[in-house]
Amino acid sequence: MIILTLNCGSSSVKYRVFDWQQKAILATGIVERVGMPGSFIEHYSKGKEKVNRRHDCPNHRVAIALITKMLLDKEQGALPDLNAIKAVGHRVVHGAEIFSKSIIIDDKALNIFKDVADLSPLHNPANIMGIEAAREVLPAVPHCAIMDTAWHQTMPKHAFIYALPYEWYEQYHVRRYGFHGTSLLYVAKRAAVLLDKKPAACNLITLHIGNGVSANAVKNGISVDTSMGLTPLEGLVMGTRSGDIDPAICFYIMRKTGIAQEEMETILNKKSGVLGITRKYIDRRDVVKAAEQGDDLAKLAIEIEVYRLRKYIGAYYAALGRVDALIFTAGVGEMSPLYRAKTVAGLEDLGVVMDFEKNKLSQTRNVETDITGKNSKVKVFVIPTDEEIVMTEDTYALLQGIYDVHTEFEYSFQKKSYVNLSRAEALKSELIKNPKLKDIIALSP
Repeated sequence: MIILTLNCGSSSVKYRVFDWQQKAILATGIVERVGMPGSFIEHYSKGKEKVNRRHDCPNHRVAIALITKMLLDKEQGALPDLNAIKAVGHRVVHGAEIFSKSIIIDDKALNIFKDVADLSPLHNPANIMGIEAAREVLPAVPHCAIMDTAWHQTMPKHAFIYALPYEWYEQYHVRRYGFHGTSLLYVAKRAAVLLDKKPAACNLITLHIGNGVSANAVKNGISVDTSMGLTPLEGLVMGTRSGDIDPAICFYIMRKTGIAQEEMETILNKKSGVLGITRKYIDRRDVVKAAEQGDDLAKLAIEIEVYRLRKYIGAYYAALGRVDALIFTAGVGEMSPLYRAKTVAGLEDLGVVMDFEKNKLSQTRNVETDITGKNSKVKVFVIPTDEEIVMTEDTYALLQGIYDVHTEFEYSFQKKSYVNLSRAEALKSELIKNPKLKDIIALSP
């Protein structure tokens, strides 16, 4: 069975084609800058060269059409025809309180996604457009929704209810939902494997640090708190999002400047965070480079971000009482030794000790690494995330009628014997260039 997964972001579409029988990735890629000038597709098919092609993509429908065209391309494609695809898995950012696990999409579910779209105005509309476009192109196959919010449906009420008029929750569904759930599920299950424990025996703090950033407290294998809230705006400092602020700031600036509500929402989501502080950088690699060259605002942005990360670690440590592992994941979490080192610095009294030499070695998306320091009571792992494998396995299990909530369902990557074939192949080349990486591999493939 060949499964296509689609992850439609506000301005991008990531995709993967997976052969279930062969457990092999046939193709992967991303369409960037959807709805903006300069849009392009980056595509890779197994055994072929990676290609990058510019193509105007004014919306997600055009992006989906471009992806299917590339998958069938005579030179760079991976499929003989679209009939080879037997199912499609879609990432859906917001499922409100209605969905606690992945589902097969029908018209009723799609209408619910539309009804709750105002809870995630930057993401759900793009998700919906991607679903509708894919259903038009592939009308005869099942389409499944994998909800980012589902992982956090185990949070207790005292963790997700805001100290606001209670009728806002009753009438308008105002509560903490949390996001990055597909990623957080994957790394939590993998952490249990690395710890050689059952998931239900694990207490974890995960830091998903990319353009979007969130922290997750996991107690006895389930999510009990997370930093993002009603929307992905709350919590940690992000690439363009402010994270936690005094809400009165918005009213103050609106009175002072005359900024309208819509513009303020845009500023908080797209012009704040690291970009707001530095005035020009979003990519943390650019921030680090600028800081090394003496840019004071870049230095400040780094310190603000890691300080907020440390505060959340402390808060979640207190909430959990015992922590088995601190996990770094996503682009920055996986690839930036500087951000990891600064985040953990000073946490020794909490029993969190990092080996800074091992930390410097860990810059890979192909293998999990153990960067725990001597005498640390808490394991420190870097676990490359894999949202697509969760989407693929949920889709397959739904079609086979064997799927259930994650506490009652076992993924293939929960086994010690699990190997991501494509990452294992890439790791071979990486070890030739960086043989010392072998010393910090958390679990030998």
